[in-house]
Amino acid sequence: MLSMKGRGAARLAAAAVASGLLAAGAIATAGTAAADDPATSQDGGATATLRGLKTFDQAVLHGRGGDQRVGAGLFEMSVDNGGTLQTYCIDVHNPTQQQARYQEVSWGKSSLHDNPDAGKIRWILQNSYPQVNDLAALSAKAGSGQLTEKTAAAGTQVAIWRFSDHVKVDAVDPAAEKLADYLEKSAQTVSEPKASLTLTPPAVSGKSGTKIGPVTVHTNADSVTIAPAADVPAGVKIVGKDGKPVTSAADGSQLFFDVPKGAADGTTSLTAQAATKVPVGRAFTGIGEHAKSQTQILAGSSESTVSAAATVSWKKQGAIPAITAEKDCAKGGVDVTASNKGDEAFRFQLSGKDYEVAPGASKTVTVPVGEDQPYQITITGAGGFKKTFSGVLDCKTAGSGGQPSAHPSPAPAGGTSGGSTTGGHGTDLAETGSSNATPVIAGVAVALVVVGGAAVFFLRKKKTGQSA
Repeated sequence: MLSMKGRGAARLAAAAVASGLLAAGAIATAGTAAADDPATSQDGGATATLRGLKTFDQAVLHGRGGDQRVGAGLFEMSVDNGGTLQTYCIDVHNPTQQQARYQEVSWGKSSLHDNPDAGKIRWILQNSYPQVNDLAALSAKAGSGQLTEKTAAAGTQVAIWRFSDHVKVDAVDPAAEKLADYLEKSAQTVSEPKASLTLTPPAVSGKSGTKIGPVTVHTNADSVTIAPAADVPAGVKIVGKDGKPVTSAADGSQLFFDVPKGAADGTTSLTAQAATKVPVGRAFTGIGEHAKSQTQILAGSSESTVSAAATVSWKKQGAIPAITAEKDCAKGGVDVTASNKGDEAFRFQLSGKDYEVAPGASKTVTVPVGEDQPYQITITGAGGFKKTFSGVLDCKTAGSGGQPSAHPSPAPAGGTSGGSTTGGHGTDLAETGSSNATPVIAGVAVALVVVGGAAVFFLRKKKTGQSA
């Protein structure tokens, strides 16, 4: 069996070619039309696919439309290029979508942006299941009586919903309800966790013959692999502050694109990748066609592959713009920032208005976007410049105090208890515990887990071989 570091290296090697091509496809061109660029792609970090509600019991939501029994507990996600995440829901009135795609984001880009209790949710995550997987100790501290993995997950989810959605909700199991009450009363405000991996800014520009940047690395990983795009022009290098070429970086490292004098006007990019655990408390929002799938918050992470990209544009003279866009939940829109490192003013059109950015300056324009409304924001300029960002603004929970969603989770909530644990993952999802704490499920469930795990293993091996 591979060690954690061995698995991380294997994942990075398998993902390198694909990520390089991905970064190349995300380049913004200055002077020609550019492809549609979802604003969420600039967040970096982990992207994952929802696999469903895995460890859960029952809860009852009380609303104006009556009571509704729902599944409450841990979801599981599969990280792109390797890794597994466990999450809780923080948007109970909004349904999940099967196989939904998710992106790691900051609280400011999720429904937590204006929630004064967001820090208490993170405290609950740090002080309950699965981060605390000694259920006997957790039961004693909460005075709940005996807890199982299912009831511990349900009690934790119920406590989270009371702060994330401010709803009246109770766990069906008495021990789970006592755990929820204990967590709610004990919760303290703690700070937002840092991103697993981001690059700021995600786009830079400058004159050829100079070092263009800096692009700063922000990560909780010990080391980050840095790679240029597959189509990087001859002579263009990725260097550090000292001007020496770099292939790896750490938190706080500054990266530059060294473009030789006389190089033809152009663009390129770099990709940063790392194998690390995503910090507990990071928010995950749906992306693409799954943008309205209920928002999740991280409860546990195996060692997972995370990545981020940055682009660069250069010219010999004239306006040299770099355009970025990011969701701004506080303002109810998308902040479009245009910077200009050229020697002429950059003039552009956005939402029917004309703007100008002087040489060496930058300008941010907030484009209002309706909640839950798809947007497509296009910036145009002289010489055929065109850049488009698209997405869905999802900054609020679906509502509180009203009728709960008929499908707050992908698993129907029937009977007095439900759910299953996923068996040994072979990964340390709870940072303070061990995968051995998860009991083996008897009978048919074991067979299904083993067969499913084998299928995923061989499929991943096949895909890795093809990528290599």
